[in-house]
Amino acid sequence: MKTGIIFSKKSLNHDTGDGHPENKFRIQSILERLKKGDNSKLAWSEPGKFDEIFLKKTHNSRYISEVKKAFPTKGQFFLDGDTVISPGSKDASFEAVSSITSAIDLVENKKLKNAFCAVRPPGHHAEYDKAMGFCIFNNIAVGANYLLEKYMYKRIAIIDFDVHHGNGTQNIFYSNEKVLYISTHQYPHFPGTGANNEKGKFNNILNIPLSAGTSTSEFFDAYEHVLKKLKEFKPEFLLFSAGFDAHRDDPLSNINLQSHDFFEITKRTLLDSKDYCNGKVVSILEGGYDLNALAESAEEHVRALIKY
Repeated sequence: MKTGIIFSKKSLNHDTGDGHPENKFRIQSILERLKKGDNSKLAWSEPGKFDEIFLKKTHNSRYISEVKKAFPTKGQFFLDGDTVISPGSKDASFEAVSSITSAIDLVENKKLKNAFCAVRPPGHHAEYDKAMGFCIFNNIAVGANYLLEKYMYKRIAIIDFDVHHGNGTQNIFYSNEKVLYISTHQYPHFPGTGANNEKGKFNNILNIPLSAGTSTSEFFDAYEHVLKKLKEFKPEFLLFSAGFDAHRDDPLSNINLQSHDFFEITKRTLLDSKDYCNGKVVSILEGGYDLNALAESAEEHVRALIKY
């Protein structure tokens, strides 16, 4: 079976304005890099239809309604100081959410080995009832709830290697014993959450704060705690919040990973989790703001998905 690349053309219509780091060129740089490589083991597709009931299991209904009303018919509107929406943002947001549920269906139905969703806007900062940090809806959280509700899984793991803590994902699953959320992130750094004493109601949260300047070797020493926690939890399905902004070239962070390190992160996780989740893995793009570093790192991540 092939590794899936789920991509929505509507992601490009989410216009955040000139100079905004979260822009359409991020997606374009990833897709251009992937298309230049060996595509024989990749299957490309667009998101399918999405049942909004799963969005309502993740976000407050009032919040969803407010966001829908906020999408402008022209120009731009700020949901918060960082999160910009435009007329094209509505379809982009809903297709970002539907990309992960579509990918899950394809993996569950054995049409794909695993999948990477190259879509935007990102999601892991979006909380139950508010937008934050470029994120409108929490795509990965919708994916986890989809697995719990539709496929009746009892143990879902989310690994978030974005350089920023996924406060939204943690917020949504803090009291859910069926979801393990693990985050490696620079700390202190935006959004200010993610201390190692934030453990969740059922010890289902593992935060691994990293100091500015963390090197590759230091990162992988810390990552052993991720793998140990996974082995203890034994997830039936694994989701990646795949942010590539821990790269040393990223303008929004101070962690010193290199592009190949994202291959190694993915490889180690897949090999260690294969015995209990049978390779059932879906990944979705979060951050990464240096275009060349982002494209290289995403390619390395996908290369590991293909190989392992």
